[in-house]
Amino acid sequence: MTKEELVKTIAKKADVNQHVAQRCLNAFLETVKEAVKNGKQVKIVGFGKFAQVERKARIGKNPKTGEKIKIPAKKVVRFYPGKELQID
Repeated sequence: MTKEELVKTIAKKADVNQHVAQRCLNAFLETVKEAVKNGKQVKIVGFGKFAQVERKARIGKNPKTGEKIKIPAKKVVRFYPGKELQID
């Protein structure tokens, strides 16, 4: 599902126009992004949790040359699905 399709679905289910649904979705995404960037977790009970985690430095391989390269540590966003979202 694309963002456009998601906006259309939200608009239909919430009985609002697509412009309002898009503004709401963008506000949600921006809020989650800012919170996680600041080291906070965003938990939505039943849906899941967005959290910032530290990915350790590691040795990788250049796919073209086969040469070993060092991949530095970095912070990434991880999503942990809630029980209602998990697929059996």
